[in-house]
Amino acid sequence: MENKFVVSLDVGGTKKLAAVVNSTDGIISRLKKQTPEAPTHESFSGSLDELTNEVIQLSGIQPEQVASIAVGIPGSVNMETGIIGMAPNLGLKNYSVQEHLNNRLPYPVLIENDVNLAAAGELAFGAAKGKQNVLVVFVGTGIGGGLILNNKLYRGSGWVAGEIGHINVHEKGPKCGCGRIGCFEALASRTAVVRQITAEIKKGKQSVLKERTEKNKDIKSKAIARALEAGDKLTVKVINQACKTIGRTLAGINNLLNLELIILGGGLMEASESYMLPKINETFYKYSIGDAAKCVSLVGTNLRDDAAIYGGITLTEELLNIKV
Repeated sequence: MENKFVVSLDVGGTKKLAAVVNSTDGIISRLKKQTPEAPTHESFSGSLDELTNEVIQLSGIQPEQVASIAVGIPGSVNMETGIIGMAPNLGLKNYSVQEHLNNRLPYPVLIENDVNLAAAGELAFGAAKGKQNVLVVFVGTGIGGGLILNNKLYRGSGWVAGEIGHINVHEKGPKCGCGRIGCFEALASRTAVVRQITAEIKKGKQSVLKERTEKNKDIKSKAIARALEAGDKLTVKVINQACKTIGRTLAGINNLLNLELIILGGGLMEASESYMLPKINETFYKYSIGDAAKCVSLVGTNLRDDAAIYGGITLTEELLNIKV
């Protein structure tokens, strides 16, 4: 019998990654494309349909070998209804994405929050393997969390557990994509970092990133990493403040949950992990209760971009009872 595979789609605020994967062969094909800005419901589902078919064709597998399509969405996702409640960094709200994709694709479609999917991947194949109580935090366009309690993904009563990006950390802070003021991700995500750097450059501060802002070029995570490596004072200042916000917020979460592991990933973290992780650790332990701090380690993701991809294997087994 031919091997079965999952097509995992990890949809982010700026990019979407698709891969064909199973637990025997690993990833046999992958594609990465930009996420369209301000997509309509129809254009969004159309882009995922197109990406799915392209990555299957690239893999060379037959349609009957596809066990499922597992889609990770950066926002609140109701897994019973397949509805995106809110995905601020995609501009989507109250959208029946699962129904739309089922109408387009001849395979079972499974929908999950993107960092929950990454957490499932880390639990089965990554740094969380064998652990009981873990928080997975991805710092990129926004900030998302996936919570593992007693060796199981915890989704909450309304399927929105782990939305740590929308913890209020500053009552007079900047406006978040969700519409509220002072959310965690409005202060410490890549989007927040870029906004702060750009604002300071406009005020006359010097930076190696000035040319990008003047030419209206996007400041991506790798550009920020290069600026840090160059010792750019403005970038160092803004990233240091973001690290303090991340460390303090995670300390509060750990003081509540008494975790054994916190895994940090996402585009910004992965590009600048060697700089950011020690800074985050420093603030984290400063604000942690002593006994809670003794139990926990903060580490980078070892699956990196592929965490959510491998999470599709776990989700398919959980929801369809199919091992791939």
